[in-house]
Amino acid sequence: MPRFNDKWKVGPHGQLEKLDEGLLTVAGEIHMPLGYFPRRMTVVGLSGQRTAIWSAIPLAEPQMREIEALGAPSFLIVPGPGHRLDIRPWKARYPEAKVICVPGARDAVEKAVKVDATSAIWADPSVELETVPGIEGKEAALLIRRESGITLVINDLLANVRHPHGIGAHIMARLLGFGVSQPQIPRVVRWMFVKDKKALATAFRKWADEPDLKRVIVSHGDVIADEPRKVLQRVAADLDG
Repeated sequence: MPRFNDKWKVGPHGQLEKLDEGLLTVAGEIHMPLGYFPRRMTVVGLSGQRTAIWSAIPLAEPQMREIEALGAPSFLIVPGPGHRLDIRPWKARYPEAKVICVPGARDAVEKAVKVDATSAIWADPSVELETVPGIEGKEAALLIRRESGITLVINDLLANVRHPHGIGAHIMARLLGFGVSQPQIPRVVRWMFVKDKKALATAFRKWADEPDLKRVIVSHGDVIADEPRKVLQRVAADLDG
């Protein structure tokens, strides 16, 4: 997979799905040898007819018009160092949009595009940006509060790849632990990035303690809507083990 795309290159993707008021998500795919690996973009409506784009994926024009109808893409969130692939063409398409990442990812992201901020600068209290502890400040999380409940958006800390396509994707998902049987922290993330298991477990438990938690959106795999609090609690317990 190339480090960055410079042009707007539309790959395989599904339809935008409305999960809640002002909350859209879409599943795409990255081509790899012998298959395709799933990735996911999330679009968050903000006050003032604006949107924040989490883990940007170029979409076909009908879907782009849906996003623009929700609000002008005003913030491009790069949730971790590994999610810079399409940030350049998105920034070129929306030059007024601000690029956001967390502090530990800034150096990596700036190899692709200039970073405007490492904190939430959108002045909308219903959408909180967090720097996840225990992983050297490299991963972001969002808490989105709506009347119907709370959505947690996290990046590579949890995967739920139940339906990998192709032999290569099956091998990668199973070998590296991308949640084929149940949502889990990918093995490669645990090996290479998790530096403080206790701090990360505490973060998972804090999210699980949100009484109105309705779903968890991950960057690789299906949305976790079936007992998301129990999923987070189990993952925290796994980190303790």
